[in-house]
Amino acid sequence: MTDRLAEQGATEHAGVLPPSTTTPSPGTVRRRLMLRRLRILHPAYWGPFVVMLLVLGLLWRMGAHRWPYLLPPLSEVGSQLTDDPGFFVHNAWVTLREALLGLGIAFVCAFVIAVVVSELPLARRAIMPVAVVLNVTPLVAIAPALVVAFGFGVVPKLVVTALICFFPILINTAVGLRSVPGPVLQVYRTVHASRWEVLRHLRAPTALPYVFASLQIVFPLSVIGAVVAELSAAGSADGLGTTIQVASGRNNLSLVWAAIFVLAIMGALLLLLVSVVQRRVLHWHESSQRLA
Repeated sequence: MTDRLAEQGATEHAGVLPPSTTTPSPGTVRRRLMLRRLRILHPAYWGPFVVMLLVLGLLWRMGAHRWPYLLPPLSEVGSQLTDDPGFFVHNAWVTLREALLGLGIAFVCAFVIAVVVSELPLARRAIMPVAVVLNVTPLVAIAPALVVAFGFGVVPKLVVTALICFFPILINTAVGLRSVPGPVLQVYRTVHASRWEVLRHLRAPTALPYVFASLQIVFPLSVIGAVVAELSAAGSADGLGTTIQVASGRNNLSLVWAAIFVLAIMGALLLLLVSVVQRRVLHWHESSQRLA
């Protein structure tokens, strides 16, 4: 039945989906990869970014001269990073571990709930209002209650991070699971496919672009969530959030901005990682072909 389902599904897709969603040939993929690598080496590709960095550096220097109590000189920030890089590596790893663990918990819970609400309308009407209320609740306010409930450890930080990442994954995945073209879904119903077969062979592949769109949001957001958790759920001496909090109390602006720079680099690298994986996994999708 699976072979017949795949054959009929492929036939229906050929008549429903636009030509841009067909799988490119291996030669086309290799040519696109080669053109992308050559484009990265061209000054027109990296030149605007370098110019923007220079402009931002100039503006920073002017701001540091005008408001020394707000912006320290870049030389002092650089000294903080180079004098003791091991300190930042250790604290960055602590924050990154909290971010990825919290994101993993959020992804599993949100994906399971998204499947439930996409399959059962009654569950959707019961769960989605609660999820919306949870999303608009200021998590910083409930962080002290989490510390009381779970103690001064990593658990409150994981809960706060997971709650911050939960809603974008839930909404995007639920929309993706329900975005199946009607004619294609009718083909699966014609051959009496079970709900599991429809979910595995049709709904899940259709939802992949939406899932990756949510991951592009929540991967950098998980770093923000971990920092917010470290600032609001005290009890740890490690982490970049704790570093910022302690340095702010000591009026050490250069250390504060050094930690912020490390956080920005972490978020950018996580976003780059998701983009690379998305291009590999969704090479057949229209969005990846535009990026190529």
